[in-house]
Amino acid sequence: MEGDSVTLNSDLTEIMDDDRIQWMFFNTLIAEINKWVNRFTVHDDVLDGRFRDRLKLNKQTGSLTITNTTTEHVGVYGVRINHMSMFFFLTVYDEISVMEGDSITLNSDLTEIVNDDRIVWMFGIETTLIAGIFKPVNNMTVYDDVLDGRFRDRLKLDIQTGSLTITNIRIEEAGYYKVWKTGSKPSLKPLHVFVYAVNVSDVTLSWYKGNSLLSSISVSDLSISLSLPLEIERVNDSYSCVVAYSFTNQTTHLNTELCHTCSDSVHCCGSTEAVIRLVLSALVGVATVILLVYDIRSRRAEQDQAHVHTSEKGAQVH
Repeated sequence: MEGDSVTLNSDLTEIMDDDRIQWMFFNTLIAEINKWVNRFTVHDDVLDGRFRDRLKLNKQTGSLTITNTTTEHVGVYGVRINHMSMFFFLTVYDEISVMEGDSITLNSDLTEIVNDDRIVWMFGIETTLIAGIFKPVNNMTVYDDVLDGRFRDRLKLDIQTGSLTITNIRIEEAGYYKVWKTGSKPSLKPLHVFVYAVNVSDVTLSWYKGNSLLSSISVSDLSISLSLPLEIERVNDSYSCVVAYSFTNQTTHLNTELCHTCSDSVHCCGSTEAVIRLVLSALVGVATVILLVYDIRSRRAEQDQAHVHTSEKGAQVH
């Protein structure tokens, strides 16, 4: 995963005095050990500095560690120990999460495709070809009929950058994607796409004063209205209403700016129906929640008291 560290093992338990070890990324030397002169060197400024401050050699075994890996470090690594060679293929996945039904753009990390570039998009462990751009002949193709047509009419290529957009993504399209670029600067970028569905099974509406719970109510049937009245003695912003789902919480506070002092030391609030209206879309139209904290009205002062009683008619979820 991007950001992790990875160690490429030399398979040695200890470097001998006459050992010479060279680490390569494709055909570029990135690290070497010459035990005879006790020299340990990392060439982390090569390839536009993509390995800068990320390479560490183990002075006992000769293994190479790459820290804070990115998709730029994906590719073939080789180690040559005297007259023996080993090769590794490093894959660093960029993880992306998206909700079912949304559109997602998989970036190629290019700002512009140049004349000799070829871009290929693949999906799944079997690396099925799903889209490609061949710039020399200005050809752009989506193969949306593969895999039983699961991508049909939902793949779009950006002719300038080579990025791929999947519209109305579904659960079966979760998995591994790769974009392979050939040309002047070859690269391979793997991505791991997670697609999740949200099923809102219940909603809880709660009133709080500060961190203290005053009252709460829950429903599992979202087709009915949910009301939770609150009566308070003094209007201030310490009161809050929380609507909670299994996947998220949303909070709004009482708005005291619409209230003012009128005759007989009574707090009067405007006749506006809605003090706060918070509209939340519960992810891809699964549910739409409208939280209303409304109609704060003054109450008559008690005969022998100067206390202010303000009634909060309630919060409603539709």
